[in-house]
Amino acid sequence: MFVILIDYTASLDRIDAALPDHNAWLDEQYAARVFVASGPKTPRTGGVILTGDHPAEVIRAIVARDPFATAGLASHTVVEFQPIRRAPLSDL
Repeated sequence: MFVILIDYTASLDRIDAALPDHNAWLDEQYAARVFVASGPKTPRTGGVILTGDHPAEVIRAIVARDPFATAGLASHTVVEFQPIRRAPLSDL
């Protein structure tokens, strides 16, 4: 699994203008069952995405297509981890 950390490098006005395209990109990844959860950081300086278990090269290719990345509005850090414990989804 991976955690994708997004850090905005542009003003929130520019981020907000690109948000519809970013949300469409997110929707594609949810439909493909790649992303598990996502949302903005608090305070709003970027975002966080949790992925399912997919090859690293697939995740990195998907991240490279994020409209925030292609427009130079944010930097992305991809962190791979091996989950050992989890709460039952019904407990979340």
